[in-house]
Order: sequence, then structure tokens, then C-alpha cells
Amino acid sequence: MEFEWGMSAGRFAKAGAGRIPLSVLLSVLQITGFFRGERMASGELKYQSGFGNEFATEAVKGALPAGQSAPQRTKLGLYTEQMSGTAFTAPRAVNRRTWTYRIRPSVTHKPYEPYKGEAKSLLRSGPFTEEPTPPNQMRWDPVPLPKKRTDFVDGLITLGGNGDPAMQAGVAIHIYAANASMEGRFFYNADGEMLIVPQEGSLALATELGVLGVAPGEIAVVPRGVKFKVEVGGGVRGYICENYGMAFRLPELGPIGANGLANARDFLAPVAAFEDVDGKFRIVGKFLGKLWEAEIDHSPLDVVAWHGNYAPYKYDLKNFNCINTVSFDHPDPSIFTVLTAPTAVAGTANVDFVIFPPRWMVAEHTFRPPWFHRNMMNEFMGLVFGQYDAKAEGFVPGGASLHNCMSGHGPDAETWERASEAELKPVYLKDTLAFMFETQLAVRPTKFALETKILQHEYYECWQGLKNNFRAAKK
Repeated sequence: MEFEWGMSAGRFAKAGAGRIPLSVLLSVLQITGFFRGERMASGELKYQSGFGNEFATEAVKGALPAGQSAPQRTKLGLYTEQMSGTAFTAPRAVNRRTWTYRIRPSVTHKPYEPYKGEAKSLLRSGPFTEEPTPPNQMRWDPVPLPKKRTDFVDGLITLGGNGDPAMQAGVAIHIYAANASMEGRFFYNADGEMLIVPQEGSLALATELGVLGVAPGEIAVVPRGVKFKVEVGGGVRGYICENYGMAFRLPELGPIGANGLANARDFLAPVAAFEDVDGKFRIVGKFLGKLWEAEIDHSPLDVVAWHGNYAPYKYDLKNFNCINTVSFDHPDPSIFTVLTAPTAVAGTANVDFVIFPPRWMVAEHTFRPPWFHRNMMNEFMGLVFGQYDAKAEGFVPGGASLHNCMSGHGPDAETWERASEAELKPVYLKDTLAFMFETQLAVRPTKFALETKILQHEYYECWQGLKNNFRAAKK
């Protein structure tokens, strides 16, 4: 894909003279920091700010109707199509829908058939019943980058999950490893929204509603049903939480007050952008746990204008405002929640997205790394860069760990020894970014996750050096 810039909305269209090839654009963007919306002389990616805002954007002047959403005929001959992300009667505060004005409506495709590449695919969906789920603590090395040409769809690998997309409850946890852009095909997920956490390499997410550039240290969320394709400039790897339940939202702040954690203003949605391209294309859809594909004679990324609050978005994790103790002991890790997907049970999440970024550690009379614990919730962790403060070795960028319900876990023996003797002066924990998908239901590993060579079968050994230090009073 090549981009055409110059429209105030950042339009991308057919390849041609004066446009910037994506491979060149990606390398320039990585150097200049352009993926965070900064301007550059040759063009710009523009964004609209605010979480769940009511946006209005057009790539061609006059494409948005004035004063109504569904006129009898639009000025530019576009088709009106609404995309709903919640039930029509959902409360206003959580109701999500967007009106789009597109070159052709979404129904103009041939019938869907089973995806031809599904036999080789490592993508799985709930219910997760391939193998019995052991209560063991598990950890994986990073998945290697592929040697053969692999795009985002074929590079999806499921490590586990819970629930069932048909019941709109639970999650699937995937990793992706790819080295090629999606060519001639597009993807959408009817089962859940996708929270994407890049770990290596940057992504350009070209969606129906515009383009997001996402680099390691940032996240992107693509809502349920939104079509997109992923462009890359080389090898990429990262993590995905597929949320079957209620959509992610900002957590309530409670006693923290009005400010802190992730601020709504720092979330960025794309401006309108479109492709007006005819040709032979395919749409790959994930529906009720299976992959399907259909032929289409044009690019489905043909939305010229849109208004609403159901849109993809990105967030730079450097903007997260950490809250921590300034006296003693630990607050619960919930203070590091960026996004939460609630359930009907108050205070219990279908899934929380939690990060452990650079921050000051100042607690007195306190063992500062995470304490030993057993949880009702289930924890899947990943590491984007740096070192996680609870594990001295073995947990590396691109790797992952799983600690399910009531499985004991905590710092390894080396970390415990070091932290128990450390001088408790203020320490700045720098150059690190770990995250957690914390979910109410046990994560059931896939057959791949239990049998792959990257599973660390010796993970349990990191706790075996914890000694009996009990000193009973002598009579």
C-alpha cells in the first residue's frame, strides 16, 4: 500500500506519482517519532483525541451530511451505512455507533466460504477444549520471527483463552509474528475487539475509518467488526488480547479522584481516509471461532467520511500517570490498569489491561517487588522491553507467562534474596515495560502452547532455591 497525503484528513488512495512507499514511510516514521502524530515535511498522520468521543471527520469536503445522519441522497453519491458496537438501547454513556459514508456498502461481496489456510493456522477460539488445563505456572520464550513470507493474519498464534465468543464472554490471547504486509486481502473480527501490543517492529493499521501508526510502547484497539489490513516494513512481533465481552473502557478512579492513570485526552482515533480501488480482493473474517473468506471486487476501506464514537484508537503508554505508595506496603496492581472490560459483577473484569512502566519505588519497610500471591483472577504477562522487577532472568522481551487461578507465584529466588537485603532508598525503575491481561476466568492453553519448543519446562526451578529461613525461638 502507498499513501497519498495532502488532504487535511490524511487521505490514502491508489498508488501513483508523488506518493510515499510504506517501506520508506515506516523507516522514516520510526526515526522521527512520526508514529505519535508528529508532523514531517513529506506528509502527516493526523489523529483526533479523546477516549470514546463523538468524532466527525471527512476526507473530502462535503462528504458529511449536515444536520442529519441518513439523507435521502448524499451530496457526493456515497452510501450511508451505520456500524453499531452495542445494542441500540444500551445506556448513552456506553452506547457505541458510527455512521459511515462510503463508496460502496459492505454487502457488496460474494458469499463467505471456509478459509483455505485454516488447516495451517494456529489461531484458535473459545471454548478452549483442545487439552486439559494443568494448574502449573507456565512461561514461554519469544516466538521466532518467520522465515517464510507471513502476513498478520497467517502470523496469528493462540496461546490460550477462556469463555466463548458465541456467549460474548471471555478472551483469547494471541501472539503475532509476521514479516510481510497484507496484500490483496483484509481482515475483520466479529467475535471480539482486538487490543494489539507491539513488541518488535511498527505496524500501520489501515482501517475502514482511517490509519493508525503503532510502535512498540504503544497499543491499538480495533473494535469488533471493523475491517483493516496491516502494513509492515520488516519483521514484527507482539501480543493480542481478543476481548469477547463488553468493550474496553477507562477504569473508574474512585478515591484517586478526577485525574491519574490513563487520561482520556491521550487516546487517539484516526481521521477519515479511504481507498478507491477496484480489483480482485478477499476479506477474511473471524466469526464464531472460525475463519471465513469472501471475494470482493474493490477495497472495503472506502469510507470517505464518518461521524460517531465507535472507532479504532491508539494510546502511547508513556502517557500513563502511575499512582503508587509514598509510605509503606504495596497497593494492589489494579492501580496500573489502563483499560478494563467489565462484567455484570461489580468490580470483576472480563479482562483488565495492566502495565508496569518506568516509575519511582519509594516504599519504606517494604519488600518492593511483587509479593508472593495466589489470585482468584488469572494472569497472563508479557514483556515489551527491559527487565521485569520480579524475575531476574528467563522472562525476556517477547516472552510470556501464565499464572492461573490459585496457582502460587511471585519473585524468583534470586530476586527475593536481592530485594530482601536491598537498601530502601528511592529507586527509579527505568527502561522497562511489562503488561498483564488479567481475566476472571482461567486461561486454558492451546495444544500449541503446551507442546511448543518455546515452552520453558524448567520454569518451576526459579522458585526451588527459596530456603527455609524460619528462626524459631529456642526454649
